[in-house]
Order: sequence, then structure tokens, then C-alpha cells
Amino acid sequence: MPGGAQGPGPAQGPESLSKSQVAYAWIKERIARHEYTPGYRLVLGTIAGELDMSVVPVREAVRQLEAEGLVTFERNVGARVTLVDESEYVHTMQTLGLVEGCATALSAPLLSPEDLERAAGINDRMQELLDHFDPHAFTQLNQQFHSVLYEPCPNPLLLDLVHRGWSRLSGLRDTTFAFVPGRAQHSVEEHAEILELIRSGAEPIEVELAARNHRWRTMTAFLEARHPDSAAN
Repeated sequence: MPGGAQGPGPAQGPESLSKSQVAYAWIKERIARHEYTPGYRLVLGTIAGELDMSVVPVREAVRQLEAEGLVTFERNVGARVTLVDESEYVHTMQTLGLVEGCATALSAPLLSPEDLERAAGINDRMQELLDHFDPHAFTQLNQQFHSVLYEPCPNPLLLDLVHRGWSRLSGLRDTTFAFVPGRAQHSVEEHAEILELIRSGAEPIEVELAARNHRWRTMTAFLEARHPDSAAN
């Protein structure tokens, strides 16, 4: 089976992952890679056959993805990858800006020089991608960069909200940078500014606002590209 479809399959055994966890990771990866695009119908029997397992763990995995907002159940249709409309994108980005900004500020004192060097290295790779832009690769690096800065957050409830926000965006993240590729250069520059604030021991509110506004500027760039006449007024 191509593309690693069998890689996370049950051949690994129950010692590492339950069957429902295997199915969850398998489906979620394909949503993130846009193999399963918004509106794609998830046929549980077909997925179970590909993973060589019964429908029961696949159904459990799909229910978990539904709880995260990645999958929607429609009457007489079944499970589909969620269609994220513009207003949902805006609401998700607004919320993610708030919680990720706060999580980054709380993480800042806990970040080691090695953490900051790792984040800077990821940002350098993002800069290199700008010459031959690949929105998918850029988005993956973007998430890795931010993950370094917010994962040490000592508030587990806040961190869970950040993870949920990123999950909800999984169907849109490539679309954002593909739709507004010019935003990528500004994003890299803003990353460097956030890193400098943290290195210099800036006040938490400064770090929080920088991270929040960074997320919201991406949202604004997307909306202005979608509605150029409104942006000009």
C-alpha cells in the first residue's frame, strides 16, 4: 500500500497503540495532508479494510475526530471531513491568537537557549523555502516553530485549547499560505521578532501581544485577499 498507509497499521501491535488510536492517527494524517479534503466522505468500512481491522475502532476514531471539529456527521450521509467556512476560520484564528499568545507568554521563562536556537533554526528553514515556495512544507515548519514556543506552557488546560485550535485549522492551514503567499515573508520576520522579545526577557504581556497579533495578521491577510474591495476602503 503506498504512502505509508500501512505504516501505522495494526501490525505494530497493541503494545504501542490501540486500534482506535491507530485509525485516529491514520485518518488525521490524511486530513492534514489534504488527501481527505473538506467535504470528503469517510466510508468506515473502506477505512477499516485498508487498516485490516473491524469498523468498531474506526468508528471510535471518527467520533474522536468529530469532537475535535475535524469531522462532521450528516444525517443520511455519514461522516465527512468538516467544511470550514470563512466565519469559522475567523473565529478559530481569533481564539487561537488569544490562547496561543497567552501560552507562549507563560512558556517564555521556561524556554532554554537550546529551545530558542531550535526555533531559530526552524525559522531559517522557513526563510529558505521562500525562494521555492511550498505552502505545505512551510505550514509544517510554521507549526513546529510555534510548538517549540508554546509546548512548555505550565497550564495544561490552556495548552489543550491551543492544540484544539491547531487541529481545527488542519483543513485550512495550507490554504492560508497558498492563498496569500506574500504573508509568508512577513510571518518569518515576525517569528524573529517574537524570538528577540523572549531572548531579551521582555514583559509577558509584550510576548503575548506579539504572538497574538502575529496570528491575527495572518487572518487579516487572508480576509483582505478574499475581499480586496473591502480592504481598499
